[in-house]
Amino acid sequence: MRAAFRWQIPARYNMAVHACDGWAAREPERPALLVKGRGGFSPLSYAILAARSNALARALAARGIGAGDRVGILAPQCPQVLISHFALYKLGAIAVPLAAVFGPDAIAYRLTDSGAKGLIADAAGFAKMSAGLDGLSVRICMDGAGGGLEGFDDLVAGESPAPFDITTGPDDPALMIYTSGTTGQPKGALHAHRVLIPHVTGQVFTHDDLPQPGDRMWTPSDWAWAGGLLNTVLPALAHGVPVVVQPPGKFDPEAAFALLAETEVRNVFIPPTALKMMRAVARPRERFGFALRTVGSAGEALGAETFAWGREALGVPVNEFYGQTECNYVIGSSARLGVARAGATGKAIPGHDVAVLREDGSLADVDEMGQIAVRTPDPSLFLCYWNRPEATADKFQGAWMLTGDLARRDGDGFIHFLGRDDDVITSAGYRIGPSEIEDCLLRHPSVALAAVVGKPDPVRTEIVKAFIVLVPGAVASDALVAELQALVRGSLAGYEYPREVAFVDELPLTTTGKVIRRQLRDRG
Repeated sequence: MRAAFRWQIPARYNMAVHACDGWAAREPERPALLVKGRGGFSPLSYAILAARSNALARALAARGIGAGDRVGILAPQCPQVLISHFALYKLGAIAVPLAAVFGPDAIAYRLTDSGAKGLIADAAGFAKMSAGLDGLSVRICMDGAGGGLEGFDDLVAGESPAPFDITTGPDDPALMIYTSGTTGQPKGALHAHRVLIPHVTGQVFTHDDLPQPGDRMWTPSDWAWAGGLLNTVLPALAHGVPVVVQPPGKFDPEAAFALLAETEVRNVFIPPTALKMMRAVARPRERFGFALRTVGSAGEALGAETFAWGREALGVPVNEFYGQTECNYVIGSSARLGVARAGATGKAIPGHDVAVLREDGSLADVDEMGQIAVRTPDPSLFLCYWNRPEATADKFQGAWMLTGDLARRDGDGFIHFLGRDDDVITSAGYRIGPSEIEDCLLRHPSVALAAVVGKPDPVRTEIVKAFIVLVPGAVASDALVAELQALVRGSLAGYEYPREVAFVDELPLTTTGKVIRRQLRDRG
């Protein structure tokens, strides 16, 4: 679907200027972040972010960090994470965001694979790295100096906060986000500065003409993930919309609703898994008194059940959108514009050309399963996989970037996400996407979360197996298994019902909130 839209990409462009320094020059005291302190949430201005990132950029340059150098950033949501990003962008260096929940091996792999020269982290992040720091010439701790680490605040205080001379262009590399690694080793997707531009326009589409007076953004997603960083915080800041910083700790649905009310959040990005967890909270608007204007969600299929719950419980429709680390924010929905349908991800966001293709590269018919593909060039498109030329080449077929994600397009042009190609179940000659079955299972009042995989079978090739997390108070039983099977059989198709059902306490999730179906398949 080719949308009538012409991208305007400037010859000189830097993400730090777009998301921070521009506002700092025009309205220096404008709130950029709301940060939790002893007395509640307090604002931090664009001017402070710009000044501190200028000083940090000078400190990094004095320690040998320059254009093209990779530096890891490891910490939960906090101002220092953004200051570090902006400092690296201003230098023309490459930020490598690392999720705070990563263990030592995951961190070491990404630092080694990227050839990072430095790491900026909090004390908890460095504590995980008792070994593996020898190759890092720069080690900066957000919590202060000691043990061979330089203190973040000390470096910032020791350099000039004056505006920094910025010379980057839109195609210069700026950011390397590692794929979630649900299949095989994670790969570093290298992005140019221009990647922010389509995320700014995409946020306008899915968040109903953001910015509007009183808008305030929040996401529970780690800023190390594209969903937290590119879908939410950087474009919101570019729009001049303050971002609420998520206090550290494990995601708690009741605490999330309380935060929405306390900080008067109007706009949120919440992954589908978190939304499904929030379904367990009864009467949230009545109990907490929040007032949202827009809700966006991406990362996995939202599903018709969660879509309907969101409109009722949150008071506004959930606008779903789709992308992947390599090319993000390319499909979306907007209830305000009439581009929204229960169970559908949406349509191509203006400026992007998206199709559903067969294996031979031809366009799939209406309601035929095929692979989501994005026509190149596209400003959201990554530059390459770091040091993986063959993997990069395999990502393309002619003018199309192949996502590896399966979908169908209905007669009205809505795209329905069905799952990763690796996740599709082949059973008795049928190809079955897990998302629709999971959404169907969520209709049962006893089901909190559901994940579906294929289990090898000598007769059918694979059978459908469901892993179920029950709501509090529900009891696993043979009778419940029969109810769930009947629900799917009656709602979808006889060949799609789960022939096996396993009840589990929790589902294995990536740091981005996606179900790691590989681990479920390994359980047999």
